[in-house]
Amino acid sequence: MGDRDTWTAAPDAAEHARSVLAAAWSCAVSAEGGREEFFGSHSVTADGRVLLRVPEDSALLAAAICSPRGEPSAVLEFADVAPVPVRNRVRARLWLAGWFVPEDGQLSFRTTRAVLRRPGGTVVVDLDELAEARPDPLALAEAQLLTHLADAHPDAVERLTRLVEPDSLHGAVRVQPLAVDRHGLTLRIERARGNGDVRLLFHAPADDVSQLTERMHVLLTQASLASCPRPLQRQRTDREG
Repeated sequence: MGDRDTWTAAPDAAEHARSVLAAAWSCAVSAEGGREEFFGSHSVTADGRVLLRVPEDSALLAAAICSPRGEPSAVLEFADVAPVPVRNRVRARLWLAGWFVPEDGQLSFRTTRAVLRRPGGTVVVDLDELAEARPDPLALAEAQLLTHLADAHPDAVERLTRLVEPDSLHGAVRVQPLAVDRHGLTLRIERARGNGDVRLLFHAPADDVSQLTERMHVLLTQASLASCPRPLQRQRTDREG
């Protein structure tokens, strides 16, 4: 009972930002009046610096080399996209402002400002906290975990809706897994007009996939003991009729 009160129920802004950096496949760079998109080209150092590999003919590389100080100002944009097809798939966006320095055949980005926008609002991320934060331990496995849950176990997703307040399910036409981190699972509830998200907390943090499996089993057991929400019962009856 007390476990939920002893740890944070969701990633903080710095951890969320590091998770976005770790899992994002693409990076859009706006610099010198232009914009380029790079795929699978960035990596992140232990202290949160972004390293970018760019083609030799990239205008960005030329700008970094030819700049009088070797430090062209730029803005990097990363999108956190839900792996399961849902409405409004972009769950968060991260912008890093700063400048590039050529380093060992790639570009090293020195961040001067970090801004994270997520459903709860937009926040400026403290740079020291960003450097010290670590990605969520499930960040790199999340896409595979959620797509497997949605594709192979839709019955489990429906069973989990028994843990959702009936009012939140009113008018629901589809429920899909939206996100998972070590603290809990988020479901996207789509209605005929609009959608909403509901978070199901784990009884304790999951620091790896094996622990996540146990946490999910606990949620499913709790759901099996709960009554089926009336809104979903009505919808199922409508479809069958």
